[in-house]
Amino acid sequence: MAAVSAVVAVRAVVGNEMRTREFLSKLEHDRIVHAIREAESKTSGEIRVFVQRGKLKNDPLAAAQKKFRQLRMHKTRESNAVLIFVAPREHKFAVVGDRAIHEKCGDEFWQRIVEGMRTHFQNEKFTHALIEAISEIGKLLTSHFPKTLGNANELPDDVIEG
Repeated sequence: MAAVSAVVAVRAVVGNEMRTREFLSKLEHDRIVHAIREAESKTSGEIRVFVQRGKLKNDPLAAAQKKFRQLRMHKTRESNAVLIFVAPREHKFAVVGDRAIHEKCGDEFWQRIVEGMRTHFQNEKFTHALIEAISEIGKLLTSHFPKTLGNANELPDDVIEG
């Protein structure tokens, strides 16, 4: 099994208590899926968004790493998948990048992604937080893992809820 590089897990403090259903109702799924497709159109990398419906059983980073493996993201051909994991009930999220992408960008890149997401989450701009993170991750993936003729979309682009 490929090593998964855990990147960051932080507590995003949102102004009001937010239930998962409310969070999901405020997400614009079509815009998020479009952002994933747009980002992946220029890279062999894979980006997925997972929203945890229930309570977390452990910390968000451990949950994100587990979900990364369950979604078989560690099985991509170039080990360059990224998972954005959001647990709205706990107001927490994590970003997990596979080995190859983490080797290319290091911790500073992930910190920048998380800080941008945190700011948008605090202002209850949930869709914007995800779209901006997807776009930035896509740019990085494109620079290190450009799309070639043989690249296929290895993973679905939908927002996963579970």
